Amino acid sequence: MTVDFLQGARELAPRLIDWRRDFHRHPELAFTETRTASLVADQLHQLGLEVQTGVGRTGVVALLDGASDGPTVLLRFDMDALPIREENQVPYASVNPGVMHACGHDGHTAIGLAVARLLSDQRSRIHGRLKFVFQPAEEIAEGAQAMIQDGVLQDPEPEVALGLHLWNTLPVGQVGIMAGPVMAGADIFDVIVRGAGGHGASPHETRDPLLAAAHIVTALQSVISRNVNPLDSAVLSVTSFIAGTASNIIPSEVTLKGTIRTYTDAVHDLTIRRLKQVTEGIAQAMDCVAEVTVTSLTPPLVNHPEVTQVVQQAIAPYTEPENLLPDIRTMGAEDMAIFLNRIPGCFFFVGSANSQRDLSYPHHHPRFDFDEAALPLAAAMLASAAAAYVLPG
Repeated sequence: MTVDFLQGARELAPRLIDWRRDFHRHPELAFTETRTASLVADQLHQLGLEVQTGVGRTGVVALLDGASDGPTVLLRFDMDALPIREENQVPYASVNPGVMHACGHDGHTAIGLAVARLLSDQRSRIHGRLKFVFQPAEEIAEGAQAMIQDGVLQDPEPEVALGLHLWNTLPVGQVGIMAGPVMAGADIFDVIVRGAGGHGASPHETRDPLLAAAHIVTALQSVISRNVNPLDSAVLSVTSFIAGTASNIIPSEVTLKGTIRTYTDAVHDLTIRRLKQVTEGIAQAMDCVAEVTVTSLTPPLVNHPEVTQVVQQAIAPYTEPENLLPDIRTMGAEDMAIFLNRIPGCFFFVGSANSQRDLSYPHHHPRFDFDEAALPLAAAMLASAAAAYVLPG
């Protein structure tokens, strides 16, 4: 018997929207998602699931055991918000100053509750088990690893991991899904350029780290354009330049910050090597010293070919064939990649934009919002993808 998860999700739509708006109104930053986690745990308890809280500090895990043995499928939903002041004038706007759900995680959490409810209704037919993982701290790329350290991938160990992201570069109804790398690996870097400061009227008496840092920023633009094969993908962005305290003082120290995004180990290693060579070389040429620190956040997010094929077949009935887009990739990063680096799985993008309603601002924008019509569709798709592994055909 084929289950019509879309019909069930549409019946849940009013609750889905209520959950999402409540989470949106009360956003919480990484590792502070206590209110969100409490509400999630309460809803999961009501479904009769085995619930753990405090996993990875503020994460929630719920286990749904089926009627007979079979595979364990992990379903992951992120809960944290961003340090952004919301500019939307809507009844459900954030009440927490300077904190906002500007990436869709409020929708993801609501979708997770709906998927848990849809699949709980099938408990007597499930062969295997479902592990619902509500994760903190995705935005700082620390939540997945924290939950893994607390044993989320044990007792039982999942054979498959699934997840999705509401995607405001696609309209509602379209879905981006493909095998292979779909999101970039992310590193951040910090550069400290040290010289000898002094009076702005006497630059000849200084070793100016600000001038050196300015040349470094300009030169770093050549790392990708003149070192990386144009057929490969990479990003190196300097995003912060911190220097000086007054108009007549040349500082002794300048700090640069930025990010690197790559898909392959070879390009990753090349980019970091050239970052250090260019930075240290220019600093030395200008009689300064540069210290470069690179911190890895996430590996590339890579979808397993066989799992992706199963998911594509499972979600196909919910949209037209031309709406299943096979080449949606982004240089954005996701710590779902850490789960998929250990477990074969699939992560796909569900369109959530509606330009006619002015719901197409990009992720991390202070006016980000999405069309809530995407919520039941996303819930039905993810429930169907999980059912492909645990429900008989």
